[in-house]
Amino acid sequence: MTTSENNSLRLATFGNGCFWCTEAVFQRLAGVEQVMSGYSGGDVDNPTYKQVCTGTTGHAEVIQIKFDPSVISFDELLEVFWKTHDPTTLNRQGADVGTQYRSVVFYHDETQKQQAEHFKQKLDEAGVFSAPIVTEITEFTKFYPAESDHHNYFNQHGNQGYCQAVIRPKVDKFTEVFRDKLKQN
Repeated sequence: MTTSENNSLRLATFGNGCFWCTEAVFQRLAGVEQVMSGYSGGDVDNPTYKQVCTGTTGHAEVIQIKFDPSVISFDELLEVFWKTHDPTTLNRQGADVGTQYRSVVFYHDETQKQQAEHFKQKLDEAGVFSAPIVTEITEFTKFYPAESDHHNYFNQHGNQGYCQAVIRPKVDKFTEVFRDKLKQN
């Protein structure tokens, strides 16, 4: 963040499947100032989408969220994270298969780590999902923004077949479930 940006903004970095889908969801939350699609968790500097799609870079498709904790808490972001993907499928979300689609929370500090681990444990103990949660909780190291044509994807290409078949239903379900957390137009 630059000094001209609000110093109270915090970062959250999540991998929960295709970043086009997850970006579209988190952009709609009140208190979320920016959502950037990109790559984290791998061992290749400045990877391209094409490289990440091979599954050989170690990176996950992620979104990095700049949020105002006075409006939305990290716990609330975690709630959206857990409820908008299947955290029980290893390296898979729907038809998207590979380590680049893994479920992962890249924590930025010890508090985020503790919150994510606590949330995961509570969900597992409550038996919310029919299988154990396989979500990684990993220390954040680097974030590489995706190429510009991946940014704001659903908002710019909403009529495309993939957007209508995959992203639109996810966004519609999200807006119904999280109506009280949405930005007011």
